[in-house]
Amino acid sequence: MHFLLITSYSFLKKFSGFAIAISSIFVLSLTLRFWGLERFNTLVFDEVYYAKFAVNYLNGTEVFDAHPPLGKYIIAVGIWLSQLFAFQNTNDLTGQVLSPISYRWMNALVGSCIPIVVAGIAYQLSDRRSYAVLAGFFCAIDGFFLVESRYALINIYLVFFGLLGQWLFLISLRLKNDRKALISIGAGICFGASVSVKWNGLGFLLGIYLVYSIARLVKYLDLKENITIEANLKKSWFKNIANLKLIHLVLNLAFIPAIIYLLIWIPHLQLNPTETFWSVHQKILSYHQTGVGTGAQVHPYCSRWYTWPLMLRPMSYFYDRSTQNDIHSILPPLPTYFNEGIYDVHLMGNPILWWLSGGAISILILWGLTEVLPSVFSSRSQLSRANSFLIPLYLLTNYFANFLPWILVRRCTFIYLYMSAFIFSILAFSWLVDRWLNCDRLSHKIWAMSTILISVFAFIFWLPVYLGLPLSIEQFNLRMLLKSWI
Repeated sequence: MHFLLITSYSFLKKFSGFAIAISSIFVLSLTLRFWGLERFNTLVFDEVYYAKFAVNYLNGTEVFDAHPPLGKYIIAVGIWLSQLFAFQNTNDLTGQVLSPISYRWMNALVGSCIPIVVAGIAYQLSDRRSYAVLAGFFCAIDGFFLVESRYALINIYLVFFGLLGQWLFLISLRLKNDRKALISIGAGICFGASVSVKWNGLGFLLGIYLVYSIARLVKYLDLKENITIEANLKKSWFKNIANLKLIHLVLNLAFIPAIIYLLIWIPHLQLNPTETFWSVHQKILSYHQTGVGTGAQVHPYCSRWYTWPLMLRPMSYFYDRSTQNDIHSILPPLPTYFNEGIYDVHLMGNPILWWLSGGAISILILWGLTEVLPSVFSSRSQLSRANSFLIPLYLLTNYFANFLPWILVRRCTFIYLYMSAFIFSILAFSWLVDRWLNCDRLSHKIWAMSTILISVFAFIFWLPVYLGLPLSIEQFNLRMLLKSWI
């Protein structure tokens, strides 16, 4: 018994508060994404495409989509595995009798992992557990990723693989020899997978190459020795990036992703024997260039790139009004205290977290322009100021790598295309809040705690439109703060 108690104590001691916090975030994410997953026994938004395409792949039917096939493959695997279980609520809208859970559960599982990967990136950049926990928690209580994780859509896979690739890349910077090579290859595979979901997955790779270019430039200018890394960093990922040989970077983060991208297409081309690799890409490119127009006449939720950080035009993925007398096959019954109610699923972020994260990006830009750049160009002795800007440098570079390319796109675009950039604004906001929490000034600590509490309150308030819970007309209108949200 004494030995058992000692062993149990040792285990609990090793299972630190950090592990408990990360595990709790994962459990929260799983709960939010899987609870009521069968709600709305129909095809929601682009499920009318992607769930059907996934069934086509399973049935060996020819299919064309304007995006690479990996996202649909993964949904298809989820459908195939779900056949091991019997579900009650089913429909045949995909061409096969399926429960909504069948084509949604894989998204929910992958989406639940994203806050953990975000926490991993935060930790690799800073070695700060508090920063990692905050980043993971803020990601878990954002409605944008929650909604995308609850339906058979493909954006969640693009973000997951892109972030996982960056996490593995940052981990590899700390390693040596065989382990370093193996993890680097894993990062390359993930980047290739991200592009194999949608082409804009290239933004995650572009961010890495831009950071690498900046680090090499600093090294070339002989500034490396003048930057002292923060004491709490075990190793400088910035120095390690600068020391990477270009041949290794190209091999692991260009050649391997390209090979993975090519391999992903093989099942699709076997299913579509009249197509070649080049012809299908010409079709996709033509579709995006000329097949989609722009403006509200194309789609009521079209929005330009500069409106995304302000969340001026979120999207309604599902909307239906119901009364107590209505009998629906796809809607759950209204609560008895509602005479009339609204079921709405809105793709929108946690407004407080969204706007504060955008503000964090602006603060970091101003800080870099007013504090860091003058220090770099005025005197090398003042370069220690630039040290604390290494993490913001990484976040800003990746944010703009995933955001600014949309300036060039003239076709109809939607706010969900901001997902890849938005995650880095969450990381930026989390970094600022972590600094405020660990600041000696009481006012900073109060401000940090206030933002956390307000963000949690906002998430709870808007949770019904993330999960599609019934609302009265008054309750729904109360949550639509701007006319452009409807």
